[in-house]
Amino acid sequence: MEQPATEEAINRGRAVVLADLAADGVAGPEEVSLLEQAVSHRRWWSEQWPAGAAFVPGLLAQDIQDALLETRGRWPLCPLCPADDPHALDVEPELGEDPHWVCPVTGTAVAPVGGLAGARR
Repeated sequence: MEQPATEEAINRGRAVVLADLAADGVAGPEEVSLLEQAVSHRRWWSEQWPAGAAFVPGLLAQDIQDALLETRGRWPLCPLCPADDPHALDVEPELGEDPHWVCPVTGTAVAPVGGLAGARR
């Protein structure tokens, strides 16, 4: 009974992170491959801890953020602060439901994970 909920959370997480990548124009083959690797890891993780399935979207966002830091730099950049001080948004809560992208400088919630397109307008 928990398997469908876990798979649903994984699919939802993949979709929202992919939407954010696309919102910033970084949903190319390399980035999608990194996302698929993160999805594979979180699938295993959520099978080990089914009660944590609701945390998967935020964890995937953090996973892809870490992976992109190694390959292309900080992502996603804060749209609220001056361009001369570029910094990445943080995912809050780090381990919880309803994750949001938050400016670490001001503490302002910029968008829910999956909603960067609305914040970029």
